[in-house]
Amino acid sequence: MKNILFKSAIITPLFVLLLSSCHGEKKESLSKEPAIAVKVSGASENNNGQFVKASGKIEAENSANLSTRMMGYVTKLHVQVGQKVGAGQLLVSINNTDLQAKKAQVDASILQATAGYNNAKKDYDRFVNLFKQQSASQKELDDMTARYEMAKAGLEGAKQMRNEVMAQFSYSNITAPFAGVVTNTFVKEGDMANPGMPLVSVEGASRLQVTAMVSESDIASIKKGMAVTVLVKSSNESLNGKVNEVSLSAKNTGGQYLVKINLDKTGNTVLSGMFVNVQFPVANAIQTKTNEKVLVPENTLVRQGQLTGIYTIGTGNIAILRWLRIGKNFGNQVEVLSGLSANEQYIVSAEGKLYNGALVSVQ
Repeated sequence: MKNILFKSAIITPLFVLLLSSCHGEKKESLSKEPAIAVKVSGASENNNGQFVKASGKIEAENSANLSTRMMGYVTKLHVQVGQKVGAGQLLVSINNTDLQAKKAQVDASILQATAGYNNAKKDYDRFVNLFKQQSASQKELDDMTARYEMAKAGLEGAKQMRNEVMAQFSYSNITAPFAGVVTNTFVKEGDMANPGMPLVSVEGASRLQVTAMVSESDIASIKKGMAVTVLVKSSNESLNGKVNEVSLSAKNTGGQYLVKINLDKTGNTVLSGMFVNVQFPVANAIQTKTNEKVLVPENTLVRQGQLTGIYTIGTGNIAILRWLRIGKNFGNQVEVLSGLSANEQYIVSAEGKLYNGALVSVQ
């Protein structure tokens, strides 16, 4: 029994010494972890002017869905989707056998009317001379004049009928109304084309515009001719534009107001149909209402599920993840409603992966 007590008395201090040694090594290893270099900034107030942000879509200024007013089978589709076309280029051909027959009939009627007109013209001229020589009566001249006018009207009617038939040919040969790109084809060879049914969609590729929907609280500050910044979501490309149209009614747009923006010259990477964010600079008259807003750059926020936070600097240069309640977007900045006070420092960028409690070094 004495030996057991003696051995336990020796082992216990050794165990405590070993445990304290391991704990010290762990603390030493934590203290040796290199600090993450970070850059910090204070939360900025909206003193440089407010931006109203609206979502929009790029589209061509010139666009058309081409259709026909006659019924017939599609005999030839001359273009493909993505093909560039010039103004007046043939796109779709529709069977026009019946029109060809009508045209032949009209041409024959024109020949007949022309022959009758020429004959009536000679008789008329002859009777005019005879009347001057008092060899024909007034009644005979009047009858010949009426016959001549009727022949002249018949020829003119035949020519106008030919114009009508030729106009129908334009609906059997669909051409491009302007230079652009074929964006869609709705038929193929052998399909039946019906009046009003779209056949080909063409968009002008020379100039693009943005259509954006603006809320009723912001529409009053947007004016025609205002210079705006357009951010393309897919490529983060920034474009310049100018407000061209501002709708003053939201009757048919679900409470949103339509604004059209003409874009300056764009590159080949900007295509019709891309989604964008439009930044409208707001007049100084309403800035006084928003000067007290705390704004932070959107790229500094940390999102985990439904939570949004930002890293701040705690005591001992420790990164602390602060959860925020955010509000509206103003350009590339986000309004902070709570969780961060004005002029309080937060981490803008880091040279390593941040986590809650990480040791940081302010650069």
